[in-house]
Amino acid sequence: MIASLKSKKITPEQLFMLSVLTVNGGNYLYNLILGRVLGPAQFADAAVLITFLLVLSFVAMTFQLVTAKFSVIFENSMFSNFISKVYQNAIVVGLILGALIVVFSGTLQNVFNTSSSNMFVVFGVGVPLYFILSVNRGAFQGKKAFKQLSITYQAEMLSRLFITLGLIFLFNLQSSVIIAFGILISFAFGLVPFKAEHISLKKTVLDKAQSKQIRNFFVLTAFYELTQIIINNSDILLVKHYFESYEAGLYASLALIGRIVYFIAWMFVMLLLPTVVQLEKEGKETAPILFKYVGYIAGIATLIIIGCALFPETAITLLFGDSYLAMAPLLWKYALATGMFAVSNIFAYYYLSLDQYVPVIISGVFGMLQMGLVVFFHDSLEEVVHMQIIAMVLLLGIQVIFFRWNVAQKAKKELV
Repeated sequence: MIASLKSKKITPEQLFMLSVLTVNGGNYLYNLILGRVLGPAQFADAAVLITFLLVLSFVAMTFQLVTAKFSVIFENSMFSNFISKVYQNAIVVGLILGALIVVFSGTLQNVFNTSSSNMFVVFGVGVPLYFILSVNRGAFQGKKAFKQLSITYQAEMLSRLFITLGLIFLFNLQSSVIIAFGILISFAFGLVPFKAEHISLKKTVLDKAQSKQIRNFFVLTAFYELTQIIINNSDILLVKHYFESYEAGLYASLALIGRIVYFIAWMFVMLLLPTVVQLEKEGKETAPILFKYVGYIAGIATLIIIGCALFPETAITLLFGDSYLAMAPLLWKYALATGMFAVSNIFAYYYLSLDQYVPVIISGVFGMLQMGLVVFFHDSLEEVVHMQIIAMVLLLGIQVIFFRWNVAQKAKKELV
């Protein structure tokens, strides 16, 4: 038996996939316990903080993906100069964004109808740490150091889970500020392991060709991550703005369950980008990798949608409790919207890896469309979900059409 296990050695990629599943499971447990302990009304405040965390992760993901891509391309001294420059820029951006959140904490409290502004102050203090953390992860991702990459995600998740819930249960404190402190401390734990030698305060200069290449990919990635923020988080923030806290808490539980497929898809995105960049660098065909991951995500999404349609009340009761059962009829619909977004996301990240910008613009257009539809049509939570389905059906359809057109154009060029 032991000999058999040794002969079937787990690859670094498989280890990372298992780690991501564990991290997503831990984050889900964190959210579920908060939902049960706090109840719908108080959970609405927690959902705002969790959504801010997701928004921050998308913004910082720009630095992570840029670092990952050019960690594949650059080597030796060129890589050292590059990574040092990225760290310097990430720290500056992190400090600016963190300061803005702290300064406008009162405004954020009014806009999102939260019980406290202090939770935004604590969150803002942690923002620079998260940007440093993301560059560190990008270097591990690009070098395919999946063991170290797994540890950073595990450390962040476990610390947030145990510290936040420990403070709540030990001191019987059900405050959004406590949740913010848990998030802040988890950022520090997420820095483990960290390569301090990559950070340098010395002025770093890259040649013009390298700088232009990095800048173009950075702008492209930043724009795409902005569309991710809009599509993935605007609905929760808009619902928190337009609806009462109780309804917003119910919707937050619906979103959390329905997004299972998206968080699973993220695991494949982490593997997709460095693989596609490496294949392109070697002059090999990249489309089979796209088909492989689209197949995985489509299959997983289909199973989750069917499960949500057949057992909605069971899923909600097990995960959140009877207080959230009003959302049962909408569960499969939300899962459908998220599933289509997850599949279209694989197409977009594939082309992003190849420096093609059209699918990124497509995502931006339909992200704005989704937000606009919810702004104009929000008479009920059901209508909010229906607007997202409409936007995501159109987005996935256009992405598939673009892919077919792109393949046809490539085939024409090869014939000539």
